[in-house]
Amino acid sequence: MFAKNDLKEMSRKELQKLLSDVKKALASAIARDQREAKKAATKAAAEFGFSLGEISETVETTPKKTKGKAKAIRKPSKPVFANPEDKTQTWTGKGRQPNWYRAQVEAGVAPDAMRIKSS
Repeated sequence: MFAKNDLKEMSRKELQKLLSDVKKALASAIARDQREAKKAATKAAAEFGFSLGEISETVETTPKKTKGKAKAIRKPSKPVFANPEDKTQTWTGKGRQPNWYRAQVEAGVAPDAMRIKSS
């Protein structure tokens, strides 16, 4: 094993070589662990009379539970208020009040005066 002092005394090339060796050793260890895991999984599957391929290709037979009914698609709310100065600016009366609405109320315009008349 290397001590911190050993690493500090190594040159850049020595450190790069060490890093390369560590990466190779790590890749080898991962491959070895994967082989061992596959052997263990094959053995466990054989105990139940299956091959590993049969188990990995099995489709879940029970349907997944759903969280109740699907939500119905909502239609956008119709606008209830319109800006008297610019009729293209509307508000449904739900959620945050638009700046133009607040400005009109502060200026003394009654909310009913901004209400869109239904036909």
